[in-house]
Amino acid sequence: MKEMLCLLLLLVSLIGYSQNNHIVKTEDGRRVLLKADFTWEYIDLEKPKTNKITTIAKTDIDDGCNLPKDFKEPKLSSKIQSQLKKGRATIKHIKEKVAKDYGCTVADVRLLSASEKKTIGTYTFCANGKKVYYKRNGHKIVEKGKLF
Repeated sequence: MKEMLCLLLLLVSLIGYSQNNHIVKTEDGRRVLLKADFTWEYIDLEKPKTNKITTIAKTDIDDGCNLPKDFKEPKLSSKIQSQLKKGRATIKHIKEKVAKDYGCTVADVRLLSASEKKTIGTYTFCANGKKVYYKRNGHKIVEKGKLF
């Protein structure tokens, strides 16, 4: 009796694995179920609402960070910055990290461009005359291209 029960359980579990359905995401963000009989259907009927991305235009800057005297740092979204305050990931905190990494003062670090959402962000700074790139994932801030 136990052998029959185990065989039945094995058969039922194999049926679940024999279904060759795949879920893929379209360019507009909707999920689609691709069935084994070459048909498909939308899982998400409505297009997902996209998060607003704050993008700040890049300035015309050489590799040596030759900034004009009247250069002003781009303004970041105050709403996003206030949300990042709890995790110590505001632009002030990122500048402090850049200054520490490059052995300069916070006043020597200039924000050249930024693109940020609540969850991620990329930043370009000029620190000690060198263009540096940093990224933020949640509240973690690392130099772009470095893992740790």
